[in-house]
Amino acid sequence: MDFTHLFVELVLMPLIAFLVGLVMVLMLRKVRAKIERRIGPPLLQPLYDIVKLYSKKTQVSHGPMHEIAMMVALGGVIAMEVFLPVPGLNGLAEKGDLIVLIYLMMIPSLGLALGVGACANPNGSIGISRALTAMVAYDIPLMIVVAGVALFHGTTSLPEIIAAQQAGGMSTWGIVQTPVLALGGLIAAYAMLGKEPFEIYVAPAEIATGPMVEMSGKFMGTLFVMQCFQLYAVGVLYTTLFLGGGEYWISFLPKIFAVVFIPLAMTNVFPRYKTEDVLKWMWKWAGGFALAGLALVVMK
Repeated sequence: MDFTHLFVELVLMPLIAFLVGLVMVLMLRKVRAKIERRIGPPLLQPLYDIVKLYSKKTQVSHGPMHEIAMMVALGGVIAMEVFLPVPGLNGLAEKGDLIVLIYLMMIPSLGLALGVGACANPNGSIGISRALTAMVAYDIPLMIVVAGVALFHGTTSLPEIIAAQQAGGMSTWGIVQTPVLALGGLIAAYAMLGKEPFEIYVAPAEIATGPMVEMSGKFMGTLFVMQCFQLYAVGVLYTTLFLGGGEYWISFLPKIFAVVFIPLAMTNVFPRYKTEDVLKWMWKWAGGFALAGLALVVMK
């Protein structure tokens, strides 16, 4: 691959991720509105929100670390996108592997922790401590799932994992061949989104929005953009590991939207768990399915 082609891919992949993520945000708001018997936001509302946030004056900045940490968090989610192969675009997926991607997925939370740590607000500190606890809760099952997928396919290369699943149609998809691993991975992936019932670090009725309490203007806009990238990344990662990836966008997009839509639509009516409940639930169910799936792969 020549440099020009790679440069175009490195620009296109985050741009596509951002645009698709905006649509996912709109979809989630519409779904919640329907459940609550509301009309919901207009089509371009997520875009209006970003423009509004970045156009507002940033009321508080807690120094260079606050600024740098937010750039680190945003840079982490953008870096994730160029390691996720999509139809027609591989980016750096052939030069990195699944292990590199998993490490990159931890950077946004750590960057956010550095930024919030520069603030003196206790609500922010409580919120970020909960966010890091949640990361520990879902990262352990996720790493077990990744190990199971790598052992099953004999590689950590995402393009090779996709090729192996596309070799025989739906019968060779990961969700068919390793259904227990796929179930554990789905639960862990859903917890990564930080939505109900795993929304422990925001908790507006308890800790006044947690990490977002000191975020205004461009900082809040950055968090909104990060959410768009995160929704897309989770959908693409799960589709890549268990739904055969996608040869064409027309078949790929419905898969990644379904990965995000189905669990969120089901759990919008559930209350938020306590922090200790998230740990117990994730390690019991997501971790249990992940370990069982790994054992089945090893025994084959």
